Amino acid sequence: MNIDFEAYTVWGLVRGGIEADQPLHDLLNHETNVTVHDCHISPLTAGAVTERESAQIDVDDLLVVVAPADVVAPIHASWNELMLGVGPYGVSGLLPTLPGYDPGRSLTRPSGHFVLLSNVAVSRIDRPSLVLARHRFAWVNRYAVTRVRSELELPYHFPGAEQDPARAQRPATA
Repeated sequence: MNIDFEAYTVWGLVRGGIEADQPLHDLLNHETNVTVHDCHISPLTAGAVTERESAQIDVDDLLVVVAPADVVAPIHASWNELMLGVGPYGVSGLLPTLPGYDPGRSLTRPSGHFVLLSNVAVSRIDRPSLVLARHRFAWVNRYAVTRVRSELELPYHFPGAEQDPARAQRPATA
């Protein structure tokens, strides 16, 4: 099946398509690289868009991957606001947790590299009020997260990230 692909990397935004026999989330968590066909790379800094017939990209270089339209929200989830620093990007969104009295304890240890968020806003970390794009769902490479702002303690979700105890606040609409 052909999957539309859009991802944020340290060098810019990558768009194209991926041929796969499995859902994108499984591919990201089980493969070391992905081949993007009809690849367009928009650089993070000023410059022309690079177009290639195909490009092989290491999964570890993918910071935020936009989920395809067929991805659905977890059933019976409680949603918790958070803001993340991921490479050169600021990412805000909602993290699903199981319903219960203690949202922090309802989180299970993630089993892969990528964590699903909904209502995602992506900005430049040096210009957080300027939202580059909004996405219904996106996966964040939890090993690339450097800063977390949330009411929840998330040490298992984002190992090595600095925990900012302040309440998460979503950026203003641009």
